[in-house]
Amino acid sequence: MAVALTAITERVHMAQTPLVNWTVVADDAGVMLIDAGFPGSRDEVLGSLRELGFGPTDVTAILLTHAHVDHFGTAIWFAQTHGTPVYCHADEVGHAKRDYLQQASPVDLMRHAWQPRWVKWSVDIMRKGALTHDGIPTAAVLTDDIASTLPGQPTAVPTPGHTGGHCSYIVDGVLVAGDALVTGHPLAARKGPQLLHPVFNHDEAGCVRSLSALATLDADVLIPGHGDLWIGPVREAARQATPA
Repeated sequence: MAVALTAITERVHMAQTPLVNWTVVADDAGVMLIDAGFPGSRDEVLGSLRELGFGPTDVTAILLTHAHVDHFGTAIWFAQTHGTPVYCHADEVGHAKRDYLQQASPVDLMRHAWQPRWVKWSVDIMRKGALTHDGIPTAAVLTDDIASTLPGQPTAVPTPGHTGGHCSYIVDGVLVAGDALVTGHPLAARKGPQLLHPVFNHDEAGCVRSLSALATLDADVLIPGHGDLWIGPVREAARQATPA
């Protein structure tokens, strides 16, 4: 699967695929991933690093917006194989360790099995390891002290709703929003700022509240977990995504 790698700032690069996006942050402190695709996205993740001149051992940390398999799958491999530290919001650590699971079940998806678009997407993600249930036992809380030592010195912006501990990040003035605010998805009926289909959201009302929080940010670039880069006031993207 092709990866489109786009330089957003000198330090921040967006890696986009048809199924999911991740972000590469590189500076004098090292290289950091924000999210890491599916388990089967490993070649694409490594390819995005290689395109910037880095290898897997150069990755000093991985931040998770949340612990759904399409965002932390390759982080499992990094943690197991290279001992790469993996951080997330305190309320998401148990999810990353797989103490519990907040993810659409096969039964939830089967309710849409009559729709060809859902069938194709389901086949595509299963080929990428969507049924993997491994966790990351070493997942740890991202504290302010830890964040200050990481590439880009990310600022956490809690955005619960999609999962209980979902967290967005600001790096170099760029908002990395994960699934709190997306601009497209293989199952979406349209392109543009939006929430994911309710079947994927743990707390739909929480998702809407988090949009209100994002609308207060003074940022003009958004890297979504799914869909195209958004350039423009994040408050406008949040307004467009807010259900009527």
